[in-house]
Amino acid sequence: MSKRDSFLLRVDPQILEAIRRWSDDEMRSMNAQIEYILRSKLKDAGRLPQKQAAGASDTAAQSTTGEPRPPTATHE
Repeated sequence: MSKRDSFLLRVDPQILEAIRRWSDDEMRSMNAQIEYILRSKLKDAGRLPQKQAAGASDTAAQSTTGEPRPPTATHE
């Protein structure tokens, strides 16, 4: 597994609860869900380095068994 940095993030309680529900729906940890959201938005904005855009996004899209997660509806 690659090295990970940690930092404190202050979040509005309503946003945190929405992320908690979304991560539960997708059977991810909240940390994995936040990383998935950030990576997706960075990729959409063209700000994710190409090396990470290709391989790292697969990690958050896998279940704990390593199987790919089925696509889910977006909550927008």
